[in-house]
Amino acid sequence: MQDLILETRNLTKTFGGIVAVNNVDLKVNRGLCHAIIGPNGAGKSTLFNLISGILKPTSGKIFFCGMEITGLPPYKISKIGIGRSFQIYNLFPNLTVLENVRLAVQAHDRKASRSLFKPLRSFRNVTMEAMRIIASVGLWGKASIPVRNLTPSDKRKLEIAMAMAGDPKLLLLDEPTSGVSVEEIQSIIGVIEKIKKTREKTILLIEHKIDVVMKIADLISVMDRGKVIAEGKPREIVENRRVQEIYMGGAV
Repeated sequence: MQDLILETRNLTKTFGGIVAVNNVDLKVNRGLCHAIIGPNGAGKSTLFNLISGILKPTSGKIFFCGMEITGLPPYKISKIGIGRSFQIYNLFPNLTVLENVRLAVQAHDRKASRSLFKPLRSFRNVTMEAMRIIASVGLWGKASIPVRNLTPSDKRKLEIAMAMAGDPKLLLLDEPTSGVSVEEIQSIIGVIEKIKKTREKTILLIEHKIDVVMKIADLISVMDRGKVIAEGKPREIVENRRVQEIYMGGAV
């Protein structure tokens, strides 16, 4: 029996006469790494924006842990257990790694205290939580370094750390290896695999690099022109002729 953590039903988003997401039915099972691939303009980022509350759907529904979350604003989506990193760096370059993550932890604390009448944690406890998260992505030795001095791969790790600040059940990772050199990609893969295994997180990611997807994804959904046109395990997707023709130019 499937243990769904996220589900979309007939999810659609139009911009004027353009259909960016077209009746997408997506099911994400708890504890897996589920990848979404497809050519530019396929609707992947729009789908992420709908799930994370940045955009409201034209029609259709979104469910998280069995609860409908369609149209909720981003701060509520974050509060209920969905964290997100972005394709474009969303960091404070003049602050240190620790300061960035600490701000993210404090922001989540404020949301929780308003909604659940919880007292805010002490600065010391917030710092300890931030350091724990930093260590989990392999940046323990770089906590005091300003973000502007980090390598592209370390910036990606920091973005993942900040997405984990609220201890989310589901992580949305938007091209986590974008801008990262070939030599450093394996370190990002290692962080994602570690999070899935040791932190018991479900991961939904957008990724253009097929070799990365093949290494870390348990299941892959392929989008084209706003629709999911194929879904399966990595090997099934690689051998899918329609995927080869539409997404990969006829060969993998």
